[in-house]
Amino acid sequence: MAPYEALYGRKCQTPLETKEKVKVIRDSLKAVSDQQKSYADLKRKDIEFQIGDKVFLKVSPWKKILWFGQKRNLILRFI
Repeated sequence: MAPYEALYGRKCQTPLETKEKVKVIRDSLKAVSDQQKSYADLKRKDIEFQIGDKVFLKVSPWKKILWFGQKRNLILRFI
């Protein structure tokens, strides 16, 4: 019995075992991500705009646009 095993009650994990576990976790995350993407792609539809279509343009307050004298909740979010 190794001293580590006697002290902690389990076998010591080597860096090689840790790398293998990380690889397994990354592979499973990739598989789940691909599955979620396939489900999302089933419900997604392509939107095509024609010249002359009316669309909303989102105004971002983070683009260094200062709104003096207006309350934050009354600022236009779309033009």
